[in-house]
Amino acid sequence: MNKSNSFTDAVKANLRNYSMFIMLGIIMLGFAILTNGVNVSSRNFTNIFVQNSYILVLAVGMVMVIIIGNIDLSVGSVAAFTGAISVIVYNAGVGMFFTIIITIICGLIIGAFQGYWIAYVKIPAFIVTLAGMLLFRGLTYIITNVTPITPKLDSFKQIAIGTISGNIFTITRMVEKRGKMVEQNFYLLPVIIAIIAIAIMLYFAFSERNKKIKNDFSVKPLSYFITEQVVISVLILIIGIQFANYRGIPEVFILLAITIGIFTFITKNTIFGRYIYAVGGNSRSAKLSGINSEKVTFFVHMIMGGLCGVSGILFTAYMNSALPDAGNLFELDAIAASFIGGASASGGIGTIIGAIMGGLIMGVINNGMSLMNIGANWQYVVKALVLLFAVWYDIYTRKKSGMV
Repeated sequence: MNKSNSFTDAVKANLRNYSMFIMLGIIMLGFAILTNGVNVSSRNFTNIFVQNSYILVLAVGMVMVIIIGNIDLSVGSVAAFTGAISVIVYNAGVGMFFTIIITIICGLIIGAFQGYWIAYVKIPAFIVTLAGMLLFRGLTYIITNVTPITPKLDSFKQIAIGTISGNIFTITRMVEKRGKMVEQNFYLLPVIIAIIAIAIMLYFAFSERNKKIKNDFSVKPLSYFITEQVVISVLILIIGIQFANYRGIPEVFILLAITIGIFTFITKNTIFGRYIYAVGGNSRSAKLSGINSEKVTFFVHMIMGGLCGVSGILFTAYMNSALPDAGNLFELDAIAASFIGGASASGGIGTIIGAIMGGLIMGVINNGMSLMNIGANWQYVVKALVLLFAVWYDIYTRKKSGMV
C-alpha cells in the first residue's frame, strides 16, 4: 500500500532540498531592492548565465569529484591550458566543430592522467591536483609565451555570446524607457521552448508518480506534488520570458542545459551514478560489495578533465582571447558552488542541480555587488562568508538528522 504523508510533513522533509532555491530567491529579491530592479532585468538575467557559464560547467564536474570524497585544485589551470589549446587549434584552420572535439579530448586525457595517479597509484587527490595546478599553469605560460592569443575570426566568441532568437517568431512592440517610447523585440522562441520543456517535465513527473503508486512505493502528497510542479513550471516560464525580452536564448544556456541533463541522468539513473555515491559514502564497503572504486575514481576525474576543456573554450570565447592568467581561482569558485549547493565535505552527498544553484548564488552575489559598485575586495569577503555559512549549514542539518 503506497504511503503519502501530509502536505506539511512533505514540506518539512524536503525543505533542505529546496533551501538553495529559497536562498537564491531571497538574494535576488534583496539585490532587486538595492539596485532598483536592474539585477532582474532581462539583459542582466542573460548576462548572469553568460558570465558564469564556465564556472557552472566546472561545478558539474567538481560536485562529482567531491561526492567521491576527493577535491580538484587544478581545474582553473587546466581550463586555461585547454582554452589556449582551443585557440591554437582554431587558428590552424580546422573549424569550430573539430576545435571543440580536440579540446575536450585534450581535457579528457589530462583528467585521465591525474585520475591514474589518484585512483591506481593512491596519491591523495589534493597532492595530485595541486601538482596539476602548477604543471598546467606553467604549460599555459609556455604555449602562450605569456602573451594573449586572439582567434583569427570573430565567430569563435559566438560560442559564449551568441543567442538563438528565431527571427520568424519575433514580435516588435513599443515600450517606455527613460520617459521615451522605443521599439523592443520580443522573441517567442524561448517561450515556446519553455512551454515544451514544461510539458515534457510534467509528463515524466506524473508518469514516475503513477509508476510508484502501481508498485506500492511511498509518494509525496498529491497537493504537495502539484504545488511542486506548478512552482517549477512557473520558474521555467519566467526564464523563457526573460530570454524572450533580450536577444533570445543564449547558446551557452543550451550547452549548460544539455550538460546538466546528461550528468543529472547519469548520477540519478545509471549504475555508474550509484557507484559514485557508494564510493563517496564508504569506499571500503563499496569495494567489498564488488564495486571497482579505483575505476569509478579514475572516470570521475577523467570527466572532470573533459568539462575543464568545455569551460576553457567558454571562457576563451567570452574573453575572445586565450589569456596566460585565465582560470585564476576558478577551482575555488567551483568548489564553493558545490558546497553551497549542498555537497558534503565528507563525500557521498551532493547533486548536480545543487551545484548549479550554488554557482548561480555566487554569480548573483558577484553580479549584484558589481551593480552596486562594491569593490572586488569586499566581494571576496562576502563570498567567503557565504561559503562558510553553507558548510556550517550542511554540518548542522546532518547532525540534526543524525547523519553524523
